[in-house]
Amino acid sequence: MKKIIVLGAGMVGSAIAIDLCKNYKITSVDNNLENLGKLNAFPIKTLTKDLSDPKVVQNIVADFDLVIGAVPGFMGFQTLKAVIEAEKNIVDISFFPENPFELDTLAKEKKVTAVMDCGVAPGMSNLILGYHNQRMEIDNFECYVGGLPFIRKWPYEYKAPFSPIDVIEEYIRPSRIMENGEIVIKPALSEPELIDFPRVGTLESFNTDGLRSLLQTMNIKNMKEKTLRYPGHIEIMRILRESGFLSSEPLDIGHQRVKPIELTSKLLFPMWQLSDKEEEFTIMKIVISGNEAGTEKKYTYHLFDKYDPISKTSSMARTTGYPCTAVARLMLDDDFKQNGINPPEFVGADEKCFAKIIAYLKERNINFDMVCE
Repeated sequence: MKKIIVLGAGMVGSAIAIDLCKNYKITSVDNNLENLGKLNAFPIKTLTKDLSDPKVVQNIVADFDLVIGAVPGFMGFQTLKAVIEAEKNIVDISFFPENPFELDTLAKEKKVTAVMDCGVAPGMSNLILGYHNQRMEIDNFECYVGGLPFIRKWPYEYKAPFSPIDVIEEYIRPSRIMENGEIVIKPALSEPELIDFPRVGTLESFNTDGLRSLLQTMNIKNMKEKTLRYPGHIEIMRILRESGFLSSEPLDIGHQRVKPIELTSKLLFPMWQLSDKEEEFTIMKIVISGNEAGTEKKYTYHLFDKYDPISKTSSMARTTGYPCTAVARLMLDDDFKQNGINPPEFVGADEKCFAKIIAYLKERNINFDMVCE
């Protein structure tokens, strides 16, 4: 039986480990004993290690067939580099801010296959675009995505399946959008739109930096990615940002130097933390239009996924984690083995891989409904 090591046992990392433990020998690593303790009910070996140390990472991955990276974004790049230097294949969902292609030469030298940004968006959005990009000339790509609680609780009406510091990045990192073939930089939280969704109602969307690798890998004139929240959330986060609460510049408070963003993250964590069995949903809409075989076509994909009461797994953990486990299976079965840094659009370009991932997710009741016009 092949062995997989999962670096990070947060909400998504745990969902990944649990999904894979049915067919593989899984080891989960974290420095949080509470997170690791939740895995004791499953056939999963746990290790308590400090994953912020690249040497620790290199040592613990040595005996495994595949590595899954599920650490917080600020640790993601150095963790990915450490795994590549250890000459181990990896699927990563850490969504770090650095450019992953800086590690492409190293990965090819080490003959490592590294698939990054392998979640829902970025992730499935890239995969779907990569599939259609091989089969048509695309003019426009739009992705709207968000994860929200069913119960709207004042003031934020939001819960985070990831660490608050990673979510806050969406509100401060400038958004890169492709307009008429040129990369345009716009502030996060900008250009709000109200959009009506069945089963949910009206949500507001805003610019976030979710295109990521697509800006380098896709020759498409117009592309944008926007995050979805309940109406009113944008204004609250803009107030926090403009007031300095999301700043990384240290302030002198008494006899200490304090980064406002770290304090804000600490305060928001208990307010944004999903409680056990709390029902939430993930919603996504993808629109791809262009010319296919001489005919103008528009493909629209819809995803609506809910908390799974049987497995007690949050929707965002499912929709982020299971694309990762699907790609992990492809790699272990040698269905995808392209050396170097591979964003999901490279995987989706292969029709066999695309079909297997869509089927894998459907088995777990994650359905991407497609309409062609």
